[in-house]
Amino acid sequence: MLIRILAAMLLATAMAGAAAANFNATAYGARPDGKTMNTKAIQAAIDAAARDGGTVTFTAGTYLTGSIFVKSGVTLRLDKGVTLLGSQDIGDYPLRPTRIAGIEMKWPAALVNIYRQQDAAIEGEGTIDGDGKVFWDSYWTLRKAYEPRGLRWASDYDAHRPRLIQVFDSSRVKVGGGLLLRRSGFWTLHICYSTDVTVDGVVIRNNSDGLGPSTDGIDIDSSRKVLVQHADIDVNDDALCLKAGRDADGLRVARPTEDVVIRDSIVRSAAAGITFGSETSGGFRNIEAYRITVEGKVPVGILFKSAHTRGGFGDNLRLHDITMKGIPVVLRITMNWNPSYSYARIPAGVTDVPPVWKVLATPVPVEQGRARFRNVRIWNIKATGATRAFEVDGFKEAPLQRFSLKNLDIEAREGGYLHDIEDWRFEDTRLVLGTPVALEDAGAVNGLPPASFVVRPRPFKEDPSKKSYEEQDKS
Repeated sequence: MLIRILAAMLLATAMAGAAAANFNATAYGARPDGKTMNTKAIQAAIDAAARDGGTVTFTAGTYLTGSIFVKSGVTLRLDKGVTLLGSQDIGDYPLRPTRIAGIEMKWPAALVNIYRQQDAAIEGEGTIDGDGKVFWDSYWTLRKAYEPRGLRWASDYDAHRPRLIQVFDSSRVKVGGGLLLRRSGFWTLHICYSTDVTVDGVVIRNNSDGLGPSTDGIDIDSSRKVLVQHADIDVNDDALCLKAGRDADGLRVARPTEDVVIRDSIVRSAAAGITFGSETSGGFRNIEAYRITVEGKVPVGILFKSAHTRGGFGDNLRLHDITMKGIPVVLRITMNWNPSYSYARIPAGVTDVPPVWKVLATPVPVEQGRARFRNVRIWNIKATGATRAFEVDGFKEAPLQRFSLKNLDIEAREGGYLHDIEDWRFEDTRLVLGTPVALEDAGAVNGLPPASFVVRPRPFKEDPSKKSYEEQDKS
């Protein structure tokens, strides 16, 4: 009898604890009418859950809100039928120390933040909607004013725009469960300085209200032990992107992105399917991406991009089992990406200089500025309907070293070019091309099928009627 009584008491305690663990935001004053500003009410529910440990839930409807901060031990659950709608007032996103496009600075908080916390989650089949067009428009207005002054590089930092979700300096974090993330004002999901992060099951749709600048999908930035899987991405910039700091500031921080797995995902619209950079300063180590499908409006399947002032490295990178359908360029590597953005020079006579401009314009020694990529394995790539197989440009002084490419099956109109490479090996490769590929260093490549390649320098002539992707900005 005593055992039964104790069991009943334990069950009652567990049920009471389970009931107490559910904190519905409407009980704290949140109203799902799409008009009431709910920031304080939602945050009150989160803070209550943080004190007792538990889950914040919502009654079905649309909740207008500014920045909210998920605390340690809290799960923010958005069930189907629930939408968090971002405020269009930048004042509703308080400034916080963070990193933006490779530079440490104060920047508006994201709509939903896990900021210096542990054991937190954002999950469910609901929606987080940034309603970001007002921020896209403000960026274009500023950039239009900046470009004639030689300040293209500064516009991205001075035009404040909120990210949709930020995971910053946090550990043991989960995001996903079927979340729909849409219309982000800036990057959609930014994982920075964080460890043990799992993103499992997100749908990102940023192009439903136009084409927003810098509406990246998932950015993994100087973080480690990250898993991204079951992502479905439609954005207007990088989709699945690895970052690690920019120029002098990134070299000062010197934090790599490492021990990352990206798998079982699809990219439908983006600047590239999988991207390394352009923020390469801290380096990349032990990254694996596989079972990725890239289709639709995506100009490049696999993209490595850096600049002469970035520095950093890539080592033990493994990309495999990737399918590309109608993607113009299969593999692009450029160490001189988008010069008008990549190189910060303060024009003569400009005296009112924000601190971030000085950081961006800090010189980097030439040798330190060369990114070094080595020990890269790419295999099981199936690409059909491509315009060009390769567009590869390394540094003469720091060639791209020890790339192994195996079991490539590429159908492309042109071969393209491989410049400044060393010890590249091709194995079991099928290239059906209309034009051979040009190699600058014949001694650096092994295993190339002679029918598909011409081993001699031959500069590629770009069609002058077509602007580059960087010039278009997909505006």
